[in-house]
Amino acid sequence: MAEFDVEVVFTVALKAVKDAGEIIKEAFYKKKAVLTKSCAVDLVTETDQAVEKMLIGRIKENFPNHMFIGEESVAAGEKCDLTDEPTWIVDPVDGTMNFVHSFPHSCISLAVLYHKDIHIGIIYNPILDQMFTAKLGQGAFLNDKPIRASEETELGKSLVIAEFGTNRDLQKMESVLKNITALMNKVHGLRAMGSAALNMASVASGGADCYFEYGIHVWDIAAGTLIVREAGGVCIDTEGGPLDLMSRRMICASSEKLALQIIPLLTQLKLERD
Repeated sequence: MAEFDVEVVFTVALKAVKDAGEIIKEAFYKKKAVLTKSCAVDLVTETDQAVEKMLIGRIKENFPNHMFIGEESVAAGEKCDLTDEPTWIVDPVDGTMNFVHSFPHSCISLAVLYHKDIHIGIIYNPILDQMFTAKLGQGAFLNDKPIRASEETELGKSLVIAEFGTNRDLQKMESVLKNITALMNKVHGLRAMGSAALNMASVASGGADCYFEYGIHVWDIAAGTLIVREAGGVCIDTEGGPLDLMSRRMICASSEKLALQIIPLLTQLKLERD
């Protein structure tokens, strides 16, 4: 394996994401062909599949030895295997439900890992022309302008994002409702916008102060994790320990102090790993 060159990989990744965004823009206001996966609200469209196919092709063309983890590939039976090799982790349309309804809060989420460390994170909402980017140790950006998390530390002044997700398992839904109830009178406001990656981008850019979710996957949060951290925020496990990208649970916040105030209020949920 040749030495991992972050700048070369980032250039290819950014161009691929921009090109994939054109596929989403072309399809956004048209009628979508929609299929279900695990349940009636876990959706996939031909656009999800077309974007992932294009990105896989671009990766293989430029970096034939790199590995790939994609939401639709895993749904089709591919292994979700994270190794030390350079690995691209992609959600072709994060917020598919929003996309199906032409609600402009969906995005492409792409991360590139090496030795399991996230070196590149890109989140692109082509409908609103929002390009969030980060390279390890080099800060976070929105449309090439630096962004910072809010640094909020007070729970009562915090805007918090909490999602129901696509899993309608009874235990999962009960825990979500308990968490929302526990927080609703303690925070400044609660929101649910339907895209894990863009929720994390909102924390990174100061639009929200905290976001947590149970049931997300590595392709939902890998890019956002780097972007939040490079913007000065934190991403940790929902019980307060280090984040495990494959554990399917995560809390990110503008400050560790804020995250640690929210964690004791949460009903914890352990799910099958990616």
